[in-house]
Amino acid sequence: MQQKSKLYLQALKYSIPHLGKCMQKQHVSHCNFADHYYNRIKLKKYHLTKCLQNKPRISELARNIPSRNFSCKEFLPIKQENKKSLSENMDAFEKVRTKLETQPQEEYEIINAEIKHGGFVYYQEGCCLVRSKDEEADNDNYEVLFNLEELKLEQPFIDCIRVAPDEKYVAAKIRTEDSEASTCVVVKLSDQPVMEASFPNVSSFEWVKDEEDEDVLFYTFQRNLRCHDVYRATFGDNRRNERFYTEKDPSFFVFLYLTKDSRFLTMNIMNKTTSEVWLIDGMSPWDPPVLIQKRIHGVLYYVEHRDDELYILTNVGEPTEFKLPPWACGFIMDTNSDPKNCPFQLCSPIRPPKYYTYKFSEGKLFEETGHEDPITKTSRVLRIEAKSKDGKLVPMTIFHKTDSEDLQKKPLLVHVYGAYGMDLKMNFRPERRVLVDDGWILAYCHVRGGGELGLQWHADGRLTKKLNGLADLEACIKTLHGQGFSQPSLTTLTAFSAGGVLVGALCNSNPELLRAVTLEAPFLDVLNTMMDTTLPLTLEELEEWGNPSSDEKHKNYIKRYCPYQNIKPKHYPSIHITAYENDERVPLKGIVNYTEKLKEAIVEHAKDTGEGYQAPNIILDIQPGGNHVIEDSHKKITAQIKFLYEELGLDSTSVFENLKKYLKF
Repeated sequence: MQQKSKLYLQALKYSIPHLGKCMQKQHVSHCNFADHYYNRIKLKKYHLTKCLQNKPRISELARNIPSRNFSCKEFLPIKQENKKSLSENMDAFEKVRTKLETQPQEEYEIINAEIKHGGFVYYQEGCCLVRSKDEEADNDNYEVLFNLEELKLEQPFIDCIRVAPDEKYVAAKIRTEDSEASTCVVVKLSDQPVMEASFPNVSSFEWVKDEEDEDVLFYTFQRNLRCHDVYRATFGDNRRNERFYTEKDPSFFVFLYLTKDSRFLTMNIMNKTTSEVWLIDGMSPWDPPVLIQKRIHGVLYYVEHRDDELYILTNVGEPTEFKLPPWACGFIMDTNSDPKNCPFQLCSPIRPPKYYTYKFSEGKLFEETGHEDPITKTSRVLRIEAKSKDGKLVPMTIFHKTDSEDLQKKPLLVHVYGAYGMDLKMNFRPERRVLVDDGWILAYCHVRGGGELGLQWHADGRLTKKLNGLADLEACIKTLHGQGFSQPSLTTLTAFSAGGVLVGALCNSNPELLRAVTLEAPFLDVLNTMMDTTLPLTLEELEEWGNPSSDEKHKNYIKRYCPYQNIKPKHYPSIHITAYENDERVPLKGIVNYTEKLKEAIVEHAKDTGEGYQAPNIILDIQPGGNHVIEDSHKKITAQIKFLYEELGLDSTSVFENLKKYLKF
């Protein structure tokens, strides 16, 4: 097998680089590639050296890749899991619901990384990295491997775990809520587990084993949010740590991915529109890596492997000459053709808007329109569409209490993101449940710029089409009101990070649609940020927002929607902004400047309006620390809910009583 693998890699070295000569350059949309290409794969088959008939069907998409904007589910598992019946799934949800309702508040904790390897489950228990036998994972019978308190961090938690192939070592990435900086610790597994090494600022990391059965850890080093360096390290008697690769182009970043069968480690070098993949032999990791295809602007691709076959997921739409040796048959997964032709059963392929699915906390999907929430048994899930200015239909997902009457008088909380080709998060969270229980309507607007409806959906909402996302958001809110869901005086809007662009723009263009807004780490000063190339992410973000420094067209277009640039003396909704003191992704300076300019405009408008004018409340809550978005911050959650209830004049007593069931106070 080892000799065969060397021949395979040698053949790849000579055959695959020619792929680029056959590719037709196409206008393509960028996407946070590994995060969600898998769920909109559309295939074209290529007859290479043997056909691809009788392939097993795939039903499981699982693991998350630790990377800046990626959570790549593995789209080619080895074997199919047995499907649980609907009743079994419902039983699982019933258990979750019961646990949420009965466990005391002090037991509610953030769910951390967990991984199964061999006969063990590795996870965090309290402040420790532990493992237990698979069949005992739900009991308190576990082995402590490492105490996180040894790192002397404030409230550390485990972000990612990887176990060496033969379970001699386990590596865990550890960070804190108030910082994006992380430390990777390597623990030697024995009767007395001991920390073998620690590495700062690690992003992605994976284990392989060499010809001498020595475990080798590959990891990427992140500096100022930029991942350009790859290292490899060994431990024990033959300890070493060396730099393996450095990316010279500052607009690209590197992340590591181990194929599902652990046969190859892929080194993925990417920006928002272009990628390049190198293969590292999982059994000969000291050999030079093999290039699959050099980077071509506008061409994104991703590589999986199974049974000596490569599977290449790409956004190239035309048939490609792709010659592989007899033992390396493969096909290209094209994101522009019909998903019905896919020989694999995907976990959550993109559906038409009316079948849009909601992801619950256990990762299960429910597609029936109007289906009851299987956790609360008290809410309804609806899918409707809004017609944007250009006639484009924009999907929305709506939740409200089953027994709610006169929905027009109920408070409405609208969610939006619409950037980077990323799906709007709809994961279950306790604060969302208590809002629905208290009579709120929750609406999720899947506007252009996001990734819900594929690559073109993202392309139609970036660069000089960003205003499409704003038009979509406006149409969604007007449609909600038109169909009897709440009214402007009871409508609130929330977003985080890049979602703040659309929210801030709507506050400038149509503030009368809203009563109150909550923002977290919002991107509000697009123009000045994108003109400052000294900031960590500016070069990486040019393909999303444009380059106002060198392109006058981009500069003028950004001026049309940039929230900061378009503040005028007028009436605004009340706005609560949560920002983080040392946030490197969205600098605090831009948020402070926006807030000050907005307050000045409101004061000026109040002078022109005269006595009796009730000015909106503009609150900037600056939290300490250097993280970007802290989803599980109880302080943030309670502050935002308190703000919304006060602005709408609602009694918040019951909602905070319900929150106490799930959150520590």
